[in-house]
Amino acid sequence: MSQTLSASSLLAVPLAPLAGALAAGILGTSFGGNWIGRRLSHTLTILGVLVAFIISAMTLKSVALDGARFNETLYTWMVVGGLKMEIGFLVDGLTAMMMCVVTFVSLMVHIYTIGYMEEDEGYNRFFAYISLFTFSMLMLVMSNNLLQLFFGWEAVGLVSYLLIGFWFNKPSAVFANMKAFLVNRVGDFGFILGIGLLAAYAGTLNYGEAFAKADQLSQLTLPGTGWMLVTVICICLFIGAMGKSAQFPLHVWLPDSMEGPTPISALIHAATMVTAGIFMVARMSPLFELSDTALSFIMVIGAITALFMGFMGIIQNDIKRVIAYSTLSQLGYMTVALGASAYSVAVFHLMTHAFFKALLFLAAGSVIMGMHHLQDIRWMGGVRKYMPITWITFLLGSLALIGTPLFAGFYSKDSIIEAVHESHLAGASFAYYAVLAGVFVTAFYSFRLYFLVFHGKERFDQNPDAHHDAHDDHGHHGAQQKPHESPWVVTVPLILLAIPSVVIGFMTIQPMLFGEFFKDAIFVNLERHPAMEELAKIFHGPAQMALHGLMTAPFWLALAGVVLSYYMYMVNPALPAAIKRRVQPIYALLENKYYLDWFNENVLARGARGLGTVFWKVGDEKLIDGAVVNGSWKLVGWISGMVRKLQSGYIYHYAFGMIIGVFVLMTYFVWLKQ
Repeated sequence: MSQTLSASSLLAVPLAPLAGALAAGILGTSFGGNWIGRRLSHTLTILGVLVAFIISAMTLKSVALDGARFNETLYTWMVVGGLKMEIGFLVDGLTAMMMCVVTFVSLMVHIYTIGYMEEDEGYNRFFAYISLFTFSMLMLVMSNNLLQLFFGWEAVGLVSYLLIGFWFNKPSAVFANMKAFLVNRVGDFGFILGIGLLAAYAGTLNYGEAFAKADQLSQLTLPGTGWMLVTVICICLFIGAMGKSAQFPLHVWLPDSMEGPTPISALIHAATMVTAGIFMVARMSPLFELSDTALSFIMVIGAITALFMGFMGIIQNDIKRVIAYSTLSQLGYMTVALGASAYSVAVFHLMTHAFFKALLFLAAGSVIMGMHHLQDIRWMGGVRKYMPITWITFLLGSLALIGTPLFAGFYSKDSIIEAVHESHLAGASFAYYAVLAGVFVTAFYSFRLYFLVFHGKERFDQNPDAHHDAHDDHGHHGAQQKPHESPWVVTVPLILLAIPSVVIGFMTIQPMLFGEFFKDAIFVNLERHPAMEELAKIFHGPAQMALHGLMTAPFWLALAGVVLSYYMYMVNPALPAAIKRRVQPIYALLENKYYLDWFNENVLARGARGLGTVFWKVGDEKLIDGAVVNGSWKLVGWISGMVRKLQSGYIYHYAFGMIIGVFVLMTYFVWLKQ
C-alpha cells in the first residue's frame, strides 16, 4: 500500500463538517429563510461529521499499520519577504489519533443533541455551531504550520463563545461567554508573541523548517536580556496553552462555561478545545526539549492546577460543575506530564480522558433530562433504579476517571505519576506529591457525585425550588416528577463512549507509549529527560501493569477516597455538615474559588478601567484632541495671523522689507569672507 495519504481525502475531513454547518446555519435558520427543517439539519451535520470520522479512522489505520505520512502545502496565501503564509496538512501518529478522537466524540455529541435539544428553539443553529466547532478543531490539529494552527486556535475560541452563550437571553450565559472570550485573549497574547518570536528568528512558520533550526535558536538570547531565546518562545507558547487548556490562573473561565447546553460541555471540555493546548505543546516538543526552565514552569503550573482544582470539586453541588472541575484537574495531570517530557503520556491521557469525560458529561446531561432539568445533586438520590443505562455508564466513566486498574484512565494516569517520579527537573518533587494527592481527591469528589445522584434516599420532593413551578431553558416544569430513562439517541452515545472508556487504555498503551506510534511526531532528549526510558524499563505489558497497580499507592489512595465518600454521604450524612462548620474559613476559600474572580474583577478589571480613564482623559482628550488636533490648528492660525500682518498692501512696506533683506544678505556674505 502507498506510504502517502491522499490530499483530497484529507481535505474532506474538515470540509465535510463545514459543509454541514453552512447548510444548517444558513438554510436551516431565519438568516437563510428556514428552507430546511430540523430533521434535515441534524441529518446533514451528522452526515458531515460521520464522513470525517470514517476518513479519520481509515487514515489512522494507514498511519499505524502501513506507516503512511503526509506533509504538504495545499495553498499559499501570500509571501511576505521570505516568510510564507500557507495552508497545509501534517498527518502523522499524533494528528491521526487527534482526528479520530475529535470526530468520534463530536459524532456522539451530534447524535446526543437530537434528544437533548429536542424542544429548543435554536435547534438548527446549535447543530451549525457544533459542526463549525468540529471544523475549527480539525483545522487546528491537522495544520503543518503556525499560521493555520493560530487560525484554528482562534476559530475554536470564537465558536466556543457562541456556544457558551447559546442561551443569550440568560445574563449568566452572556457573562460566562464574555469571560471565556476575554481570559482566552490573555493567553492568546502570549501565544502570538511566541509565534512572532519564532517567525522572526527562524524565518518560517512551517513546523519542520522551524524544528530544523531549533539548535540554532538554542544558542541565541533575547536581545537586551540574558534570557535564552528558546525559553522565552516556549513560555510564551505555553501561556497560550494556559488559556486554552485552562491552567491556573487562566482557568477561571471553564467552570462558568457550564452555562452552555450540556452537549457543549462534552464537546469543548472533553476532547476538543481544552486539549488544544496539550496538543500544541506536544507538537512543539523539539523546541520545549531545549529549555529545562520552560519544562519546570509547565510542570509546576500543571501540578497546582491538578491538585487545587480538585479541591474545588469537593464542594460543588451542581452536577456539571463537579465534572468541570474534574476536567481542570485532569488537564493539570496532562500538563504535568508535558513538563516531565512525557509528551506521549500526556497525549495518551488526553485520548483516554476524552472518552470517559465526554461520557460523564453526556451521562450528567441524561440525568438532568431524566430529573426534569434539575442540576443540584443535593436533591437527587436513588436515580439508579429509574435510569439503569445512565447509571451503569456513569459508573464506568467514574471508575475510569479515578484510575481503576484495567480501565482506560488507570493506564494513562499511573503513567503520568510514574513519569513525574522519574523526572529530575526543578519542581518535580512538588509535582509528584501533588498528582499523588490528587488521586485521593479525584476519587472522593467523583464518588461523592456518584453516590449522591444514584444511591441513597430519594430527595426529589425535598427540593425547595421544585415548588415554584418555574420553567427552565427548555420549557420544562421544575415539578416533583419521578426520573425517567433518556431516549435512545441519548443512551446509544453513552454506551458507545463507555466501551473505549473501559478498553482503550489496555489496547493502546504499548504502541503509544513504548512503540513507534509517535516516533516522528514527538521528540524527547532521553539523555537530559530520561522519564520515558525509565517507564519502558518497568513496563511488562498492560495486564501485568494492572496487576501491579493493585499494590501501588495510587490504587489505595483512590480506594480510600471512594470508601470515605461512601461513609460520609451514605452511612453518616451528618458528617460533611459538621466538618464544614469546623473548617468554615477553608470552605469559604473554596466557595469563593480562591478569590481569583474577586481579584480579577476588583483589582485587574478596576485597575484596567482606571488606566483606561487616564488614557481617555489625559491621552485622548488633552494630548490627542487638545494638543495635537486643536493645538495644530491654533498654531497654524497664529502663524497665519503673523504672516497676514506682513501683507499690508503698501509699497513702502515692501520696499523697506527688500532693503532690510539686502542688508542682511550683504552682512552674511561679508562675514563669510572674514
